[in-house]
Amino acid sequence: MFDRPSSGERAILVFGGEAQEDAVKSELRELALSAGALPVAVLCSKRLHPDPRFFIGKGKVEELMALIQESAAELILFNNALSPSQERNLEKALNVRVLDRTGLILDIFAQRAQSYEGKLQVELAQLRHLSTRLVRGWTHLERQKGGIGLRGPGETQLETDKRLIGRRIAQIQKRLDKVDRQRGQGRRARRRSEISVVGLVGYTNAGKSTLINALTGAGVYAADQLFATLDPTFKRYALGPHQHVVLADTVGFVRDLPHELVAAFKSTLNETIEADLLLHIIDASDPEMLETIDEVERVIEDIGALEVPRIKVMNKIDRLEVPRPRIERDERGQVIEVWLSAETGQGLDQLNEALRELFGQTTVTRDLQLGPTDGPLRAMLFRVATILLDERDESGGWRMRVEGSPDRLRFLERRFGAADLSQWIGPDASVVP
Repeated sequence: MFDRPSSGERAILVFGGEAQEDAVKSELRELALSAGALPVAVLCSKRLHPDPRFFIGKGKVEELMALIQESAAELILFNNALSPSQERNLEKALNVRVLDRTGLILDIFAQRAQSYEGKLQVELAQLRHLSTRLVRGWTHLERQKGGIGLRGPGETQLETDKRLIGRRIAQIQKRLDKVDRQRGQGRRARRRSEISVVGLVGYTNAGKSTLINALTGAGVYAADQLFATLDPTFKRYALGPHQHVVLADTVGFVRDLPHELVAAFKSTLNETIEADLLLHIIDASDPEMLETIDEVERVIEDIGALEVPRIKVMNKIDRLEVPRPRIERDERGQVIEVWLSAETGQGLDQLNEALRELFGQTTVTRDLQLGPTDGPLRAMLFRVATILLDERDESGGWRMRVEGSPDRLRFLERRFGAADLSQWIGPDASVVP
């Protein structure tokens, strides 16, 4: 369905318009390498207004022909969005395949998707993109439709393709809606069990997968390339004894993230919207750091997650001249930045400290008197708290002293129907900060 470049394919990179900063050129080159292409030449066009036929103008098309002959290129990659007619006209004139930025990113995603949901999301984005590029109406494939009043020229191949693509899009959307409902059930279960969710967001290749591996040992694939991982990852991370959060790693962002991808990955990005905290992972060694931060903030706004609290995690400090792990605070003393290196482990303790502070990691010590029928409550206490004392009493019940987080104890209160914790907390209860 999707014509993807094969490994090692020779490509020419084309940049149109006035904005052609080095960062933009470097990013397209990295995208090409991630797709398996080999950039062999670059062409720049500074037209103020795109040519309606070729986007870059007839003179640049001739220059591109010469570059193709000289470099033996097999693929043209545009950093800009091309209309279906421009893409078709360029392929006809150059006799090689042409992909715009959106098509290139879709190709990378098609290669990276591993899970059932990820493959559905990519196919949905591809079909939406393809539906705008159906340009042929093959009249020799027209079909007659039977029935009185329905005879006529029939349905062209273009109309058939549109109908089939529309039907497939509806099928995929229905399946993704089911996945979204399942994710919603998981989110509700986490809320019921008082487990907070920390979403990892950031520019692609900022180090999200490396960080989640360093914190949890998840073994997520991580590489120094754009969109090394695509499928979302959820891993439990222990902040301290009997207090955990769920780390949710989502797809990386990039400049001008195609609208088709934002729409197709809605169910995955919903994890970002529903998170209790966002960790904005930033490559501190990137000379274009401020621009990438702006791009991520723009996508966060697009998906409606601006209201979610977030901390900037300045990653890759081992590449700086003076790698100094630290926590930065605002004028009110609240954590706003953590400087670390997920690769070397520097600063991971500071990140843990910041998360413990934000999620109120205090412990409460309670003396409990449980009756003979409170076995299920006792079993749950062993799971969610530290048991300091556990002994049988004369009535067949238990005297216990437990230490745990206030959130966990509130969860037990709801789970076992106690109207108030004082019903089963003894007089020697104390709070330990």
